[in-house]
Amino acid sequence: MGQPMNVLWIMADQLRFDYLSCYGHPHLHTPHIDALAARGVRFDNAYVQSPVCGPSRMSAYTGRYVRSHGSTWNGMPLRVGEPTLGDHLREAGARAVLVGKTHMRADLEGMAWLGIDPDSDIGVRRSECGFDAFERDDGLHPNTSIQRWSAYDDYLVAHGFEADNPWHDFANSGVDADGAGLSGWLLKNSRRQANIPEEHSETAYMTNRAMAFMENAGDAPWVCHLSYIKPHWPYIVPAPYHNMYDERHIIPPVRAEAEKATDHPLMAAYLNARVCQSFARDEVRKTVIPAYMGLIKQLDDHLGRLFAWMDAAGLTDKTIIAVTSDHGDYMGDHWMGDKDFYHQMAVKVPMIIADPRAPDAARGRIADDLVEMIDLAPTFLAAVGGAPKPHVLEGRDLTPVLHGAGPLGRTYAISEHDYHWSEMATALDVAQDRAHTKMIFDGRWKYIHCEGFRPILFDLADDPDELVDLGASDAPAHVAARTRMKDALLAWATRHHSRITATPQVLAGQSKAAEEGVLIGFWDEAEFEAATGIPFDSLTPAGRPT
Repeated sequence: MGQPMNVLWIMADQLRFDYLSCYGHPHLHTPHIDALAARGVRFDNAYVQSPVCGPSRMSAYTGRYVRSHGSTWNGMPLRVGEPTLGDHLREAGARAVLVGKTHMRADLEGMAWLGIDPDSDIGVRRSECGFDAFERDDGLHPNTSIQRWSAYDDYLVAHGFEADNPWHDFANSGVDADGAGLSGWLLKNSRRQANIPEEHSETAYMTNRAMAFMENAGDAPWVCHLSYIKPHWPYIVPAPYHNMYDERHIIPPVRAEAEKATDHPLMAAYLNARVCQSFARDEVRKTVIPAYMGLIKQLDDHLGRLFAWMDAAGLTDKTIIAVTSDHGDYMGDHWMGDKDFYHQMAVKVPMIIADPRAPDAARGRIADDLVEMIDLAPTFLAAVGGAPKPHVLEGRDLTPVLHGAGPLGRTYAISEHDYHWSEMATALDVAQDRAHTKMIFDGRWKYIHCEGFRPILFDLADDPDELVDLGASDAPAHVAARTRMKDALLAWATRHHSRITATPQVLAGQSKAAEEGVLIGFWDEAEFEAATGIPFDSLTPAGRPT
């Protein structure tokens, strides 16, 4: 592909695909993201490997499925030996740099077992998903023992916003008419103006930090992961974005009364969980969604500022830019809140990639290929000139699609979720090792395996809003679809997922037993020579040490 490229990989946490105007939102206009789509490719069928932050991101950072890397929930350490995109990029002579969030939890026990000092260069990279952390901030700092003072807190204090927890008291809280603080954690306060000038908000700050990295990045190729915490909760946004939208701009929820009468125990438990009970209420949707839209509008404006800066710095023509999300947000659709299941608004994400090398005819395309978040790692590795690693990376290089060279050819997408931590597992008394679900989607049929319960099935051709669960239907077409999708899921699950040492050289060496004198099943010299073409008498010792 010629000269190695830089990559700016932008991830917005909890950003729904349909809350961008280039994906069809009628009121929320995102011209800067739209402009990126106009000079790149907009993927219309991009799916995450888990509908929750941690495991989704670990799949993105390893290029591997959740069942392969084993980090199944937020806070589950990514094992110390798991290779990451950063490792592959460094091997190819490129830098992997983090600006923002990863949700990574280091495998400290594994490092101790191997004698790796967490403060060493290797230990630090193992703790940061293989990235060199220009600035890491996972973006959640509540007033509890898990609060971690961040560089952003230092920044706020330096600008006069002094508090025991500046992140909470300013960036993620509002104030009432008397000046008293109102926590952004409470949904009732979502429409309040955040207690911070917009230019000092988290989104503005991380944009500045990305520019600071790129300004001094040097000539070696780099992949910069600019990972925004917003529009993830707390749902609160500074002026003027806090009142740009109101009830007139809220699109009707995707839901039906019949969904509440589900006979599926797990779905019933989801609907009874607190976050779903909250977002099923119209007053919550009317309060939260305008703030969520404001956060996305703010993000788009700062991306416009960033893209203009890159143009002026001469970086645009040598940088692939990708915009995506780690999962979506229900916002009351299907009577649900947050994420954690597999309806489209949770598991399907925006994915826009602009490659300056692509021919003009390939720009502005809408690709309907089934793509997965794990496809980004091999795509970025190829961009910096790295050799393919199909024995490690389970995703597929998207470069041919970006350049209009043909379809990707994937037949299904996979996503996985571990709900052992949740109200659902408690309500159903499901043990930790059985509290998991898996989705397989082929572009029409979405089959969800629910361990210990019947499956869930949606037909998106006849029911694009996923309102009718066909998991118990005895119609022949539905029985056939369930059988076919279950078989496909089994075929996927029984593939090699952990042979990351199976390089082509190792595999080739495993077929040379006879050449190396390890003879199995040969009757005589003639049979050996006929099978191998090697004279039997040539199998002599290489020599002994003198």
